[in-house]
This record gives sequence, C-alpha cells and structure tokens, in this order.
Amino acid sequence: MTRSIRVTGLSAILLLAPALGFLEGCTDLTEVPTSSIAPENFYRNQEEVIGGLASVYAQMRATTDGYYNLTEVSSDEYIVPTRGTDWYDNGRWLEIDRQLWGANSPSGLDDVNGTWNGLFTGVARANVALAAVDKVSFPDKAIVQAELRTLRAFYYFLLQDLFGGVPVVSDTEIMPRAQNTRAEVFAFIEKELNETRAVLPASWPAEMNGRMTKGAADAILASLYLNAQVFTGTVTAAGLQPGPAKWQEAVTASDRILNSGVYSLASDWRSNFTASNHLSPEIIMSVKYLNETDLGLNFLMRALHYTQFTPSPWNGFATIAETYFAFDADDKRRQIFLEGRQFNLETGAPVNDRTGKPLIFDPNIGDVTNASEGAGVRIAKWPVDPNHVQQNNGNDFAHFRLAEIMLIKAEALNELGQTAAAIALVNTVRARVFSPAEPISAGISQAAFRDVILKERLFELTAEGKRRQDLIRHNKFTQRAWFNKAVREPYRILMPIPQTQIETNPLLVQNAGY
Repeated sequence: MTRSIRVTGLSAILLLAPALGFLEGCTDLTEVPTSSIAPENFYRNQEEVIGGLASVYAQMRATTDGYYNLTEVSSDEYIVPTRGTDWYDNGRWLEIDRQLWGANSPSGLDDVNGTWNGLFTGVARANVALAAVDKVSFPDKAIVQAELRTLRAFYYFLLQDLFGGVPVVSDTEIMPRAQNTRAEVFAFIEKELNETRAVLPASWPAEMNGRMTKGAADAILASLYLNAQVFTGTVTAAGLQPGPAKWQEAVTASDRILNSGVYSLASDWRSNFTASNHLSPEIIMSVKYLNETDLGLNFLMRALHYTQFTPSPWNGFATIAETYFAFDADDKRRQIFLEGRQFNLETGAPVNDRTGKPLIFDPNIGDVTNASEGAGVRIAKWPVDPNHVQQNNGNDFAHFRLAEIMLIKAEALNELGQTAAAIALVNTVRARVFSPAEPISAGISQAAFRDVILKERLFELTAEGKRRQDLIRHNKFTQRAWFNKAVREPYRILMPIPQTQIETNPLLVQNAGY
C-alpha cells in the first residue's frame, strides 16, 4: 500500500508534473523534454498558473541526476568502477572520476551537456511561467512570482557553480545569448534572492511542504556567500583568481535562518533521509519525491548490488576506502556505508554475488577499470522506503539542512577570526551523532580549524552534493589527494561549455584551458 499523506494539495501537483527519466548504467539522458506551453496560449486562471509553477518545481528532480553525478563522482565521495561489461558507458564515469572531461569528450557530450540542458530547462520554464503569470490576476500572485524567481536563481546557482559565466536570461525570446561574467551571474542571483526572500512566507502548511520559503532563499544566499571568492573569481588556464570574500554576509544569511524559529536539528540524524523525512524539522529546501512510478528517488538503485533490492539494482556507485575510513567508528554518520558481508535490504536475508559466493563489499576497489561485483563500499544514506514502488522511493532529497547552515556559519566565523564560536557550532552538530560526545577541542588554531571544518562537512554531508564545492573552496579539488592521486590542471574547477552548446549558440566562449 502506498502512502497518501504526501499527495494532498499542492505537494501532489508539484510531484505529478512531467517527470524526467532516471539514471541507468547504459542510458542516454541527454534528451531535453519539450513543451507546448507558452505565455500566449496558457495560464488563463490560477489553476493553470499552479500547473506552470509545478513544472518548474518538477525540473528540480534533474538536479539529482546530471548535476549531482558530476559534482559527486568528480570528488572523493563517489566512484563508478567498470564492472565487467557494466558501467563502462564509453568511458564516461571513469573520465568524470579522473577529471578528464572535455567539451567534446564522452562525458562532455553526455553528462556535461545533459546537465547544461537540464538546468537551463529549469530557467526556461521559470521564465515562461513568469511571463504568463504577469498577465493573470489571482490571490498570492506575488508569492508565486517570488517562488518562480527563487527557483530560477537556484538553477543559476548550480549553472555558475559548474560552468562559471553563463547567459543570464529573464525573458522568453529565443535568440543567441552572450555569456555574462561569473561575477554578474553571482550579482543576479544575490539580487533575486534578496528581493524574493522579502515576499516568500516563512513556512507553508504541511500539505504544501516543499514550496520555496524565506529559509530556502537565505540558505542559497548563505552558500553563495560562503563560496563568494570562488563564485566571483576569474578562472584562467592557470587557475582561480579569487574574488572578494563575503564571510560576514554568510553569517548574516545563516543567522536569519538560525534565529527564525522555523527550523531545529532533528534529534535522530537518520530521520533526515528516511521515507518520512518530509517531517524533519531540519530540512530547509528539498526536491520532492514520491513512491510512485517515475516520481521516486533512485539513489539505492545506483549503489546496491543486483541482489539487494527489488527490482534489481544497477551495482554502480561506490566510495573509496580513504573516505570510508575517514569516519570515526563511533560516529553514527558512518552507518550510511555498507561494508563487508551483505544482505537484502528488504528481507534481511544474506545475498550472494552472481557466481554464487557470499557478497562482500570490499573497501579496496583495486583496478577501477575491471572491478569485481563487490568492489567498493556503498552509500545507503537514503534507506529503503518500505512502501516503495519498484525503484521509486519516497525519500525527499534535501539541498539544504539546518546542520549545513550551522557549518556554513562556523566556517565563516573562523575566517573572521572567531574560531571559538565556530568550534561551538560544530560541536553542536557533532553532539547528536556521538554518544558519549566527542567535541572538537577548544584552543585549536584558525588554520587547523579549516581542515577540521572541511572534514566535518564530509562527515555530515557525504553524498548530499556539496563535496566538489567544498574541495574547490579549500583549493583541494584538482590536487586530488585521494585514490590515484593524479593532480589535474587548475582550470578544471570549471566544467567545459559543451561543444554542442557552442555550435548552437556561437556567442558562447569556451572556458579557459579547454
């Protein structure tokens, strides 16, 4: 029996808008969904407006495919080994892991281009809806407009994170567009969010869970400011020329959330990831999922062995031994990993590999070009939905949680020289996952605490799509001090502009180094 609690009111509409295809080891995801919706032929009343708003929310599901895969597999959190004939896919996954993508390479033509299309689809849908909403009068029109602008700003947040300078488009005219600088994109996002946060509600009724709020706008702003030196900097072939820091702005945006009275840390850390995580008091902004066909979260399918779930998972995504062993054995957050003898996650029965031997997940992967079925620890941070429908689990995916906001504030405070206050915040985050508590020692230096906060973000936010940003901000992304330890060119902190996009829009200029 499927749950019904989350398919009432607007939440149902947001989920039931056109779904995107989901990832499979040998599936091409570069197709962009088309739409006949245009300002001149739609949105004649409030119901049609809500349908257009839903399409912009629905596109958020794309962020847990293309963007998520690029940012996670290029870091030290995920690796996708080739297992026999599975997961080679023209070398795409190993290319992303090795940071060897190009504008015309297998991953460049597939994953990078697909992500560009997916995020700009979100921008385009928001622009169409905004243009149409402007012609309709209905209650709460200003709030709907603020939601659309916040969603568009978030799509641009992810676009500039991956690609740097991209065209800023706020109308529906189809024409070639020149790139804005990365700093200009930053300024656009900042202005939009500061304006929309003044209009958005602090919270929504339960049946409207998932809609944009003041907290969501502030969370994006806090992350924007945390990464300001990167996001307003210039990337040349020699690497990043940083822009100005905005540490105090990060603290201020974080404090608006922390002092709002709307959010609190969940007492049970794992409750942020279960099928009922829509009830968590900690989640600020999430992608909505449902245990119905084509509407569910499929992270388990990417990671689990073929025998551990129904339907048969794809046995792809793993993590490296260094990341797994970085977690303290007493840290409850280590429970996200599956290591050693394995079992079916639904029945608890022990399972074997396809040769009939007991399935054992070995942290040591060995040859990533010819890995065994059990090579690599798996991440099961979002556990099985007991009411899942095939591969569709109803667990939501949180882009921002309160714990991260506390870590953002802590990092910014440390950079402002307030290390003691920063340590206290981190220890609050740690307190719920250690029993007895294992606080960070007071008196640690500012420089040493930088390493502590980077590690703490790994422990708290593994597989939540943050690691690439964190490594870039700490100048460790292309240093690749993990696994095969092959240093890459510093310009690879940005992805290339896909060659297919340059051919479509000749005003685009390729990122430096590519």
